[in-house]
Formats: sequence, structure tokens, C-alpha cells
Amino acid sequence: MDLIQPLALVGGLGLIFGSLLAFAARRFAVEEDARVETICDLLPNANCGACGFPGCISFAEKVVSGEASVDSCIPGGKETTDNVCEVLGVEPTGVDAKKVAEVYCLGTKDVAHDKFEYHGVQECKAALTFGGGFKACSYGCLGLGDCVRACPFDAIHMADNGLPVVDLELCNGCGNCVKACPRDLIRIVDAERIGKYVPCSSKDRGKATREACEVGCIGDGKCAKVCPQEAITVENWLATIDSEKCDDCGECVPACKREIIKDVPKVPVHH
Repeated sequence: MDLIQPLALVGGLGLIFGSLLAFAARRFAVEEDARVETICDLLPNANCGACGFPGCISFAEKVVSGEASVDSCIPGGKETTDNVCEVLGVEPTGVDAKKVAEVYCLGTKDVAHDKFEYHGVQECKAALTFGGGFKACSYGCLGLGDCVRACPFDAIHMADNGLPVVDLELCNGCGNCVKACPRDLIRIVDAERIGKYVPCSSKDRGKATREACEVGCIGDGKCAKVCPQEAITVENWLATIDSEKCDDCGECVPACKREIIKDVPKVPVHH
């Protein structure tokens, strides 16, 4: 008999609090916009973060609320942007320009010299903590695959020569590899551009570059002197080619004694 009252009291309190929680849940519930799930289904769902948000669902929520631009999904490209616009009932925007990653280093194992043997953690960022890296060129690729591990689309792999190779068909310019490279050797570029480019990042003077790498740009400016379009500039001992000015005439190629002016890689076209 002594237990009946306490049990009744506990049961009554449980009923009261349960009712209050149920009321609060109904009263303060946030209705989910069905468009969020619809848009999320239209995205690549790689959760790459290229849009600036933690994942695809977060982007979908932000774009529905107006906090994100409809064309922020870089991997999805124009097709995804147009589909998102259709769901939101707004005019399509953006241009269909494919973006890809490009590696600016030619320092393979056989031409880029090492300062010492490295046996530490096989990560580029970790290797940099030991004397600034084991490569003699302080701008060269360390070849330990941070970019490969960061790619959510399996679009980069390490070649046997020690350099990362981008699969232009699989790459969609999300930029994760750019963020992962501690030496800033990867850039996002227009896949449809034409002409030549200099895949090197060394800003050392000629003598230092020669000692560190057999193919690094020495910035002697000979390529710039012969360019009829004035598309080449040399700054900090490094030649760069303006893709908007370059008409792919090729005059610069024989002028470069280091043979590092290359054709812009092209995305394969399947017929």
C-alpha cells in the first residue's frame, strides 16, 4: 500500500512531462522544405566541400534558404546548376565550362634531386616538417600523394615517376587536391583552353634551379622574346603563359632549352 502513492506520483509526472514534450515538439517543429531532398538527389553527393559547405545536404539546405549561390556546386557543372534552378523556379545561370586540376611540376624521380633520404610518415605535409622537405627544389612535388587521398572522385593517381597524374575525364575541378597540396603545385584551370603552358613552379634563380632539378624553369626569358603574341612573362625566374593571349603558334617551344613548354592537356573526346 505504501508503494502505490509513489508509483502513481511518478506515473503522473511522467504523463505530464510526456505531454509537455509532445506539445513542444509540435509547437516548435521546423518544417523541412521538400526541395532540400530533391536538390540533394541532383548533386554528385561526393561531399567534397567545393561549394564551401560541409556536404551536399548542407549545400542543398543553404541554396534553398538563399544562403548559397545556385552555381556553387563546381563538380556538378552547368547541368546540375540548371537542374537546381528548375527546382527553385529561377532562371538558369552559369556557363558550361569544365574545370580540371593541373599539376605544375615536372620534377620526376629521375630529374629532381633529393637532399636526403626520407623514411618518415608518407605524407607531403609531414615530410615538410623535416628540413622543409627532402627535395632539393623547395618548390617541387614531394610525391607522397596528399592530393590523391584528398580527391573524392578518384581522378588523381601517383605515377611510377613520382608525380601525380590527373585523369581529365574524371576530374571536375572540385579543388580538394589544391587545398591538400602543401606546396601549391595544383591549380584549377579551364579544360577547354588552348595553347602552351609551363608546368613548373620554381622561383629560384637559374643556378639554384639547375642544381636542384634538371628540367626546372631558369627564367632566362628567351621564350618571352620570341612570342609574337606577347603572351609570356617572366617573373621571379619563372615563365608563365597567358592562355587568353596564346594562339598556340609554338614559337616558344624551340626557344626553351630546358624543353618544359608543353601543350595544354586536352580532355579526351569519345566518338
